[in-house]
Amino acid sequence: MLTRLAVLITVAGLIHPAVAAEQSYPSKPVRLVVPFPPGASNDTMGRVVAQQLNTALGQPVVVDNRGGAGGSVGAAIVARSPADGYTLMFTSTSYTTSAALQPLPFDPVKDIAGVAMIGRGPMMVVVPQLLPAQTLEALVALAKAQPGRVNYTSSGIGSAPHLATELFVKLAAIDIVHVPYKGLGPALTDLMGGRVQMLIASLPSVWPHVKSGKLRGLALTSSQRSSLVPGMPTVGESGVPGYTSELWWGLFAPARTPDPVVDRLNRIVAKFLAAEEVKRLLAANGAEVASTSPAQFREFIRADITKWRTIVQARGIKAE
Repeated sequence: MLTRLAVLITVAGLIHPAVAAEQSYPSKPVRLVVPFPPGASNDTMGRVVAQQLNTALGQPVVVDNRGGAGGSVGAAIVARSPADGYTLMFTSTSYTTSAALQPLPFDPVKDIAGVAMIGRGPMMVVVPQLLPAQTLEALVALAKAQPGRVNYTSSGIGSAPHLATELFVKLAAIDIVHVPYKGLGPALTDLMGGRVQMLIASLPSVWPHVKSGKLRGLALTSSQRSSLVPGMPTVGESGVPGYTSELWWGLFAPARTPDPVVDRLNRIVAKFLAAEEVKRLLAANGAEVASTSPAQFREFIRADITKWRTIVQARGIKAE
């Protein structure tokens, strides 16, 4: 009897700190690092997430913009922060593409942990109206008929559009030439002018030009069709089976943040994703709600880094 009582007391002692962590959290303001400058789309979305967390937690959630190196500067700060739930991070696809492209001053899997995915959305394959290819199948046929003659553009080496296109090139077994630009603006200008022949980019970047008739949309990069662009086929449906490349956004914390705190934050995210304001914000950024458990999100991050690292190595891509 005494032995059983001793075991129960010991177990209770082990459980108590975890329970206490959730019950007392938060007792002070929370910092939400957004590893991009103010005014960027990640910053806009991060501030809405901060507002939602503020309301749910009952403590101020302060956005801390730490831009630089494609989000790696801010992420490094989070990796070095105490794992107590008082430093969080809101970031997006560049987290995994940067990790795939070059060594980072932290381990993106072991030092920072996913709390919850918030949204994900497709990119779109677009071409100039002057290009004769009316479908993605026709574009692939054109590229195969003229190896090395078709080119594509992107917002820079190692960017999500660049890696998404390199994956397309590999799976479609075509030979096309990369013409990188310093940002999406000049890339779009030359695409609409017919000086380059193809671009994969986010829906907000290209959809207005498709609707105006300046560009032709051929396919979406997601695994399934999107309600944001009804009727548009996917790359996989258009002759390149197995292809998928989506943009995503999510909430992170330093690794070893107590599970009860992470689980509470995950439940809060799942709840506020039902808010119309959040849905509208995601839609404006070409995304839809994507709710995950912490374990699911962490596995997604691990797999995404592996996927892009494989493409970087196979295609010989070097960071600038």
